[in-house]
Amino acid sequence: QVQLVESGGGLVQAGGSLRLSCAASGSTFNRHVMGWFRQAPGKERDIVAAINWRVGSTYYADSVKGRFTISRDSAKSTVNLQMNGLKPEDTAVYYCAVGRGVYYSGNYFKAEEYDYWGQGTQVTVSS
Repeated sequence: QVQLVESGGGLVQAGGSLRLSCAASGSTFNRHVMGWFRQAPGKERDIVAAINWRVGSTYYADSVKGRFTISRDSAKSTVNLQMNGLKPEDTAVYYCAVGRGVYYSGNYFKAEEYDYWGQGTQVTVSS
């Protein structure tokens, strides 16, 4: 019902920047949350950032505060993640997600609260 197409991943040196984008299509929602999660080999899928689509409030994992910025473009149904000051520990597969229940639950950092997921895009930060 909802399709998410991610772009922008790649290889970058430590200290560099990348911008990830996720375009949504299909069902239209009024109240929902879009988020970015990441998963490194052998690790759990963890929150990176999330945004309340209706009001634009944002939420960030402590590890990325001050370096990453999540934003939305409502006209394009797109969520972006600007990543600056990248570190090797940021290396992971990054997933875009949409949740409806999470809008009401407020559990922005729980992957289980999201309903739709993109295919993932690899971000690799070299030392």
